[in-house]
Amino acid sequence: MQLNFTVNGKPCQLEVDADRRLVDILRNDLDLTGCKEGCAEGECGACTVLVNGRATLACLTLAASLMDACVLTIEGMQDLSPLGELDSLQQAFIEEGAIQCGYCTPGMVLSAHGLLEQNASPTEEDIRRALAGNICRCSGYTQIIRAIQRAAREKREGI
Repeated sequence: MQLNFTVNGKPCQLEVDADRRLVDILRNDLDLTGCKEGCAEGECGACTVLVNGRATLACLTLAASLMDACVLTIEGMQDLSPLGELDSLQQAFIEEGAIQCGYCTPGMVLSAHGLLEQNASPTEEDIRRALAGNICRCSGYTQIIRAIQRAAREKREGI
C-alpha cells in the first residue's frame, strides 16, 4: 500500500505492507530510533508516540491505520521549540532527574506531552492515568511526576 502520513511535521510517503507495524516503519524506514520496542505486546509503553495528538503504542499500530495521520516522535519534540532546543518538558525531565537508564523516557515524554496538550493543569492522578501504559523499571515515578508538574506550571506561567 502507498502510505501517506506526516511524521514530525513533514509529509511522508512510503510503500509498505498494510500490516507493517509503526515501530518498524519509524525505526527501519525513517531512522527514527527514539521509539523503542520493549515488549512488542503493548505492555511497556517504550514505543509510545503521538498519533493525531493521542498517545499510541507503535508496536500495536499497523500501517493501514495511519493513512493521513500525523505522527510525533521524540525526535520531533525539538521541532516544537522555536530555536530547535529541547522542549520545556524534555528540559524538566532532565532538571528533575526523571531520566534513569533512558529507555522508557521517549514514551514517557510523549505521553506527558499528549496530556499537557489536553490539560494544562493536570492533577497528580491525571498524570498517573496518562502514564499508566508506560513502565519505568528504574525510578519510582516521583521524579517523572515532578517533571510533568513542573513543565505544566512553566507552560501555564509562560516560562
